[in-house]
Amino acid sequence: MALMTSQQINRFYQHYREIDVTFNKDVIRATGLLAKHIFLKFLGSQIPCIIFSASMTGAKVIANISSETFERLRQANNLVSLRLSFQESDKNDPLAFFVASKISGFNPYNKEHPTLNFVNLEFTQRPPDDLIGILGTLLEASVNSKKRKEERIQIDANSIRKLGLTSKAGQLRVESIPRPCIIRDLSFSGAKVVVSGVAKFLLGKECHLHLETVEQRAFNLPATIVRSEEVEGRKDLTAVAIQFLEEQTPIEYKVMLNDYMKARPVSSAMTKNQKEA
Repeated sequence: MALMTSQQINRFYQHYREIDVTFNKDVIRATGLLAKHIFLKFLGSQIPCIIFSASMTGAKVIANISSETFERLRQANNLVSLRLSFQESDKNDPLAFFVASKISGFNPYNKEHPTLNFVNLEFTQRPPDDLIGILGTLLEASVNSKKRKEERIQIDANSIRKLGLTSKAGQLRVESIPRPCIIRDLSFSGAKVVVSGVAKFLLGKECHLHLETVEQRAFNLPATIVRSEEVEGRKDLTAVAIQFLEEQTPIEYKVMLNDYMKARPVSSAMTKNQKEA
């Protein structure tokens, strides 16, 4: 996680503290959550758990709660510490911290596993800044991916460096056939690329845009080709506009674009796009 000022952390907490983030595979990858290093600690004991969702005010975890554990939790007045651990991409050692919590309820996970429970936690104080920063980064990127979805980032040497891409070269896989491409622009909602092929045969086709970053991350963005035009002087090339499938766009990609866009005002970027339109 990039270094954040106290002002940024406070803004995240003020705007997003009640919003739950579900820890699906996409979010686990984006946050670097170390799923095998999560547990509840109380009265000198600890039990492993799976984090299902979290906000800045509470969390829901899945844990194996035996009758003996229930009794020990009762003795602890349901006061526990939730231990979380994340692997940051730019550091060797994982980030780990505890969040003081109180159990507010239990719900059976399913009938086949009677001791497995959803455990609802309420944080008894403001959580560590690290958790606020991790959740706030995801939530801000998700919000801005809707508010600023049509803003285009022109891909040149400067934006490649700031986005952390390896180059403007990518790969467009059209109906399972990989085609090298050159990326002209990117947005939350889609991209424009130059690819080999005939325009009329590409229009309307499903595709995946493959991008790589200098941090050795790779994005495979499912999309549909919605527009195409010829490239002047090159009958073998076509410029295509692709529209991403919003629900399948990785949160890591949204965070990457959001980090870049935060450095430029909405108004100037909007004005530029309106002129281009």
